[in-house]
Amino acid sequence: MRLSWTVFATALIAALLGAAAFAGIERLAPAAAGERARVEGVVHDYVLAHPEIIPEALDRLRDRAHADTIASNHDAILKPFGSAWAGNPAGDVTLVEYFDYNCGYCRASLPAIAALLKSDPKIRIVYREFPILAQSSVDAARMSLAAADQGKFQQFHDALYAGGQVSPQTIAAAAKTAGVDQARAAAFAPKADAEIAQNQTIARSLGLTGTPSWVIGSKVVSSALPLEELQKAVAEARAGK
Repeated sequence: MRLSWTVFATALIAALLGAAAFAGIERLAPAAAGERARVEGVVHDYVLAHPEIIPEALDRLRDRAHADTIASNHDAILKPFGSAWAGNPAGDVTLVEYFDYNCGYCRASLPAIAALLKSDPKIRIVYREFPILAQSSVDAARMSLAAADQGKFQQFHDALYAGGQVSPQTIAAAAKTAGVDQARAAAFAPKADAEIAQNQTIARSLGLTGTPSWVIGSKVVSSALPLEELQKAVAEARAGK
């Protein structure tokens, strides 16, 4: 869908000058009609002369939308499900990972997450199930949530990754290793499905495009990140508090 110049200019002005400033222009109606046209003309000419500002402006709009979504879904994003967390429970920065057990990039991120936890005693990691790759991803997520409900998330998490390819057999073996009560896990399935559905809804609203995806402070990143990038994102979130 193509936006009209007026719509785009409105969004761009809001990004460059701030929504509050633009709202002030809006409140001057009807005398503001001429002023608005003048401002749009100035922005039009400036954008043509400096097109490189467009990506930056759009990034700011995206980041504002993400911050609003995170704020309005604070607990559903930042509050861990059962024991599905690691690090400092009172950490000053929470890093949320949306992951899929079948995701190779999620598996590849394990050393970076472990190194981040070791290097930063103030960080907290929250794990959110985002099974999007296969039915076995959903089955693994259900058992993972059952384990989290029983206070055994990390044990199951580690055992499943150590077990190789995700399958009914490796899920069952990981649950046994972690000591997950299978009867409780079976009864817990509806609550696990509700949690997965909620995660998927929020992921869509955040525009998550794959796994792993991260919420760090008010920023959202859909990509595997090396340790240095994770540390940089955490430092930025910490500085923004």
